[in-house]
Amino acid sequence: MKNKFTNKPWLTFLSNKYVWVLLSFCVWMIFLDNYSYFNHRILDEQIQDLEENARYYKEEIKKDKEHIKQLKNSEQIEKYAREKYYMKKNNEDIYIIEFESDTLKK
Repeated sequence: MKNKFTNKPWLTFLSNKYVWVLLSFCVWMIFLDNYSYFNHRILDEQIQDLEENARYYKEEIKKDKEHIKQLKNSEQIEKYAREKYYMKKNNEDIYIIEFESDTLKK
C-alpha cells in the first residue's frame, strides 16, 4: 500500500511528530511561559527606564555636591540667600522685576 502523503511533501513534513513537538515547544516558550519573549521585552524596557533614572539622579547628585561646595564660601551663601529668599541688608531696598515670559500661565 502506498503512502497517501508521498505526492505532497508539505503534508509529509507536517505529519512528523517531531515537527509538532518543536512547534508546540516554540509556541509555549514564546507566548505561554513565565519567561516568555514578551515578558522579557517588558522587563528589558523597565530595566532601561530604571538605568536612565539612575543616570539622571547621579548627575543631580554631582550638581548638588558642587552646589554644596560653593555654599561653604560665605560670599556664596550671601548670594544664594539674596537670590533665593530675597534677603537684604538693613540699608538696602530690593526691587523684584518680573517679565511676562517668566511667570507661569494658568
